[in-house]
Amino acid sequence: MNFVPHGFLILSLVQQMSLFLVIAYLLSKTPLFIPIVQLSERLPHRICIYLLFSAFCILGTYFGKPVDGAIANTRAIGAVLGGLFGGPVVGFLVGLTGGLHRYQLGGFTDFACAISTCCEGLLAGCIHAIYRKRRPLNDRPYSPIFVFIVTFIAEAMQMLLLLLLAKPYPQALALVKTIYLPMLIANPIGAALFMAMITDRKSIHEKFSSNYSQRALHLAQRIVGVLPDLNTASAKQMAEILRQETGVSAVAITNCHQVLAFTGLGNDHHLAGTPITSQLTYQAIVNNQVMFADGQQIHYHCQCSTNCPLGSALVIPLRCAGEVIGTVKLYESKRKMFLSINRTLGEGIAHIIEEQLVSSRVIQQQNLLTQAELKLVRAQIHPHFLFNALNTITAVIRKDPHQARQLIYDLALFLRTSLKQQPEQTTLADELKLTRAYLHIEQLRYGDRLSIHWDIPACFMASPLPNFTLQPLVENALKHGLSQKLKDARLSIYIRQDEDQNSLIVEDNAGLFPEQPNHGLGLNIVKTRLQNFLGQQADLEIDCCPGIYTRVGVPLSGENHAQRYIS
Repeated sequence: MNFVPHGFLILSLVQQMSLFLVIAYLLSKTPLFIPIVQLSERLPHRICIYLLFSAFCILGTYFGKPVDGAIANTRAIGAVLGGLFGGPVVGFLVGLTGGLHRYQLGGFTDFACAISTCCEGLLAGCIHAIYRKRRPLNDRPYSPIFVFIVTFIAEAMQMLLLLLLAKPYPQALALVKTIYLPMLIANPIGAALFMAMITDRKSIHEKFSSNYSQRALHLAQRIVGVLPDLNTASAKQMAEILRQETGVSAVAITNCHQVLAFTGLGNDHHLAGTPITSQLTYQAIVNNQVMFADGQQIHYHCQCSTNCPLGSALVIPLRCAGEVIGTVKLYESKRKMFLSINRTLGEGIAHIIEEQLVSSRVIQQQNLLTQAELKLVRAQIHPHFLFNALNTITAVIRKDPHQARQLIYDLALFLRTSLKQQPEQTTLADELKLTRAYLHIEQLRYGDRLSIHWDIPACFMASPLPNFTLQPLVENALKHGLSQKLKDARLSIYIRQDEDQNSLIVEDNAGLFPEQPNHGLGLNIVKTRLQNFLGQQADLEIDCCPGIYTRVGVPLSGENHAQRYIS
C-alpha cells in the first residue's frame, strides 16, 4: 500500500482548514452567523445552523485527500460544530447529511465514515445539551480549548469506528495508522480556530456596542437641559459639549439665518453671528433632510476662506413641531476621515435636542397658561375683596382711626404683593405675611364670630412654596365654609408633622365641602402650581367631615425641617 506521509497529509488538511476559515470569515459578515454568535435556540436559527454546517461537512469531503480508497478530510469539523451550536437533533442531522453524502462516494470506509459522522454530530449535540442545562442563561460561545477537546474526542471515536466497521480489517488498520495523527491534529485545531473567530467577533461587537452605548449615554446626560431655547449662549455651550464628546474637528449650531455658535478648527473665519453661507446648510434647512459631504465623493467647500482646514461636514436639521428652526453641523479636517459612529451620534444628538426644544416650549406654554390663570384669579379676588375692604375701612375710620390706618396698611400690602410680578417660588414666611394682611381685613368684617388660630413653628418659615398658595385656600375656607356660620366660626392654620411628609393645613369648622367637589378655579390653579413645583404626584390633601370640619393640606417640599430644627 502506498500511503501518503503524515507531514504531507497534515499540510493538505491544513490547506482545507484554511479554506474553511476563509469561507467562515466571509460568512461572519452575513446574518447567518447571528444564531452561532448568540447560541440561539429558535427553530429558524437551528435550520440555519443545520444548513451551514451540513455544507461544511459536504465541502470537507469534496476537498479531502484520497488515501488508498478512503478520504482524509475535515468533514468532522462541520459535524462537531453543528452539534455544539444546534444541539443533539441538529448535530445528528448534520452528521447524517454529511455521512450520507460520504456513503454515496463509495470506498471500503463509506459505511464506517457515514456512521462515525453521525456519531460525531450526536456526541457534540449531547455535550451542547449538558452545557445548556448547566448554564441556561449563558449565551456566550464555547471556548476554543473546549471545542478542541470535543473535536479531538470525536476524531478519536471516528478512528475507533473505522477499525470496528471498515472491512477488511488489515486495510482499515493501515489506513488509521496513516490518517489518525494528521486528523487528530488538523481537525481539532481547525474547529478551535473557527470558534476563536466567532468569540473574537462577539467580543469585538460587544465591546463596540458597550463603548458606543456608554458614549451615547454620557453625551445624552451632558446635553439634557443645556439647550432650552435656540439662542447664542446655550448654543455655544452645546457646541463645546458636542466637540468634546464626539472628538470631531469642529461643531457649529445655527438657526435658519445665522451661525449661533462655532468651536474648533476654522474658528478664525467661522464666526458666531455671521450669516449662513454654506449651500449644504441651506439645502438641509430647505429640504428638511440630513446633508453629508464626506470629503471624497462629495467635497465640502468653505465659503468663508480658501484656506479652511475643514474637509467634510455633516449637517443635521433641527425641527420643532415639524418645522426646521436650525441645524447642528459636525466637521472633520481634510486630514481625517468622517467616522460612521460620529455620523450616527450626530443624528441621534439632533433628535435629543429636538425633544428638548419641544419639551421646553411645552413647559413655557404651561407656565404662561398657569400665570394667566393666576392673574385671572387675582382679578376675580381684587374687585370683590377691595369693595369689602373699603366698606370695612369706611365703617372703622370714625370709630378707631388707628385701626383704620392699620387696615389701609394691610390693604396696601396685600394689593402691592399680589399685583407685583412675583417669582414662581416664595417661602412660607412670605405667604403667611400676605395671608395675615388679608385675614386682618376679613376678621373685622366677621367680627367676634370668627376666631383664627395659628400654629406655625419657626423652623418651617423658610420652607419653599409656589407663590400665591396659602391665601386662595384661606379665602376658599371663608367664602365657601365659614361665611355660612352665624357664630363660632373658627379658622386654623397649622403644620401637621409626619415622619414621611410635613403639610401646611388650612382647617375650618364648617364642614361644608361637597363630597365630590368642583374645586373651582382658585383651588385648581393652586393644585396645578403645586404639581409643577413638586411633581405630578403632588396634590392637595382634602378631608371633609360634614358639619364638623374641612381640612385642605399643602405638602411641604424638601427635608423634614422640624427634625432638622430639633436636632
